[in-house]
Amino acid sequence: MQSSSKARPFRSMGASWKLWFVLLLSGIVACPSVRAEETIDVAGIYALTGVAKASNATSLIGVRLAVDEINRSGGILNKPLRLLVFDNNSTPIGSAAAVEQADGANVVAILGSVWSSHSLAAARVAQERGIPMITNYSTSPAVTAVGDHIFRVCYTDNLQGKIMAAFARSDLKAGTAAVFVNLNSDFSLGLAEVFRRELERLGGKVVLELEYKLKQEDFGPLVRRVQAAQPDVVFLSGHDESGVIARRLQEAEVPSIPMGGDGWSEPSFLDSGGTSIKRGYYSSHWTESSRTEKARAFVHKYSREGDLGAGAALGYDAVMLLSDAIRRAGAPERGRIRAALQETRAFEGVTGHMDFSSGRDPVKAAVIMEIVNGSPRYLKTVQPLPE
Repeated sequence: MQSSSKARPFRSMGASWKLWFVLLLSGIVACPSVRAEETIDVAGIYALTGVAKASNATSLIGVRLAVDEINRSGGILNKPLRLLVFDNNSTPIGSAAAVEQADGANVVAILGSVWSSHSLAAARVAQERGIPMITNYSTSPAVTAVGDHIFRVCYTDNLQGKIMAAFARSDLKAGTAAVFVNLNSDFSLGLAEVFRRELERLGGKVVLELEYKLKQEDFGPLVRRVQAAQPDVVFLSGHDESGVIARRLQEAEVPSIPMGGDGWSEPSFLDSGGTSIKRGYYSSHWTESSRTEKARAFVHKYSREGDLGAGAALGYDAVMLLSDAIRRAGAPERGRIRAALQETRAFEGVTGHMDFSSGRDPVKAAVIMEIVNGSPRYLKTVQPLPE
């Protein structure tokens, strides 16, 4: 699924920049008109409609920023990069259908999606059709396990679940936890399981596992169960809906410390209730506090007066990684691009170093963010833990 306090991406930019992004997202602004054979066509498969739209928005902004930057620099192999965006309608079925449309458009690669359940459905079709795919934000290990054409630029739930469980035990001194699980989300199911397993391995105990469904609105009974159990922490493993649950917990004056994964990184989490959190913690992929050369350059070029988030940075990295692979492949051909991606050994992105020598998942550090009175701020960076 992105940041400081209640700010949205590119807040306080000039009116012209705001209009530019609106036009980009609506498809009104496009690359200069060129004949199809003169472009390198790639697909972006994201939610433009439905429940995932808000949490997909910054990823698509980052993707478009990178495409525009590449084309302003002369394109790839002397050809413009053309982004074709397909709406996955916020569903796995829509994601699979979007890949079929992308294949029909003869794209050389696919970027996306954000939610793991969407990327998993897309990956199955992409693998079958032989289309290399890079997800910028889907952390479920199952996504890249689909096959050798599927890559990612983010870390996995195996890493962030372990890191947050270790943080709960060592930094927060938590002995007990309640875990909320979205039964409709591969991301939530997987992350919750890793957190529970690691917390208990470290001597803690999950006293409640609270199941809900994606469009559920009444969390009162679940909140009352947490209120009665009084766990040290509450782990909310979902996306935007975690903001709603966090708000309900705060309204009920539940003293347990709320925690989450990278699904909290999006502005949509704050908008849905995250700003009500008095003290909480979550894992993220990137922060503007990063001092690497690539990160500083990204912030300098694109933040203006507002804030950039993890989704935008990961979307930007996915396009730049693909661009690097196409150049190394020497031709915009699916098979050669896939091989070049697999041969990636030292790609330095905004969000960190990427090396696919041992698979198609980069081994990366995670950022832990702290929320204080509704405002996220950087707390620390944690290096990968042993598998």
